Amino acid sequence: MKKKLLSIITSGLLLIGVFAGCSASKEDTSKATSAPATTEKSEVTLKVGAALSPHAEILEHIKPKLKEQGINLEIVTLDDEGQLNPALDEKQIDANYFQHVPYLESISKEKGYNFEVAGKIHVEPIGLYSNKIKSINDLKDGDKIGIPNNPSNEYRALVLLEKNGLIKLKSGLVNYSATPNDIAENPKHLEFVEADAAQLPRSLGDLAGAVINTNIILDAKIDPNTAIIRESGDSPYANIITVRKGDKDRKEIKALISALTTDDVKNFIKEKYGTAVVPAF
Repeated sequence: MKKKLLSIITSGLLLIGVFAGCSASKEDTSKATSAPATTEKSEVTLKVGAALSPHAEILEHIKPKLKEQGINLEIVTLDDEGQLNPALDEKQIDANYFQHVPYLESISKEKGYNFEVAGKIHVEPIGLYSNKIKSINDLKDGDKIGIPNNPSNEYRALVLLEKNGLIKLKSGLVNYSATPNDIAENPKHLEFVEADAAQLPRSLGDLAGAVINTNIILDAKIDPNTAIIRESGDSPYANIITVRKGDKDRKEIKALISALTTDDVKNFIKEKYGTAVVPAF
């Protein structure tokens, strides 16, 4: 009798264990089935150093488009734009957007940078601005004209003045390089004041005029349409996306260039900046 009772109890415990195991197994299977799939793609951060205006503003415009492609565009602006090339060289940023090819070639030769152009985006026609005169015909003998003191922009400023009949440069100049010492003819005996480009707007009160880059004019809250004379739209000084040699074909860099060279960006530039900024694509 005792043996029979013990057998019944043992069988009952075994059945309970089996059912409990089945229940747990079903519950685990249910949990595994209901767990959400992790299909989200990891986001890549792309750091681009830029001048404040219009460069950073144009980059801000394309941020949402890049976000859709899983690229987090981080725009880096510095008080001294001259540090954007060292930052690129030292791999603090992935690309920069503030310079044109003649400046890049000049500074690379001087500093030994191993950079390349990923894409041409826009032109900022350089112009002559003044608080004192309304026309170049108002310039007097011996008037002072401010020009940027970096080699490529200095040449660019002198070429603008030459095209408008104010001076004549020596023949045979190469490499987009010239200084006032390369002026062959100066009928009005204009005096040229070489200064850091960013300082020129503040110097307008002391000068008859100054040749200033458009991005600096925009930063200084000066209306670019007040330029007395301006570069034509076929200027070779397109502002570019610069990267380290070999990075041009990176997926993120290609996506950046693609986003910057659309009809949407072209319309944005025209609507926001008018004639002050011209698309170069």
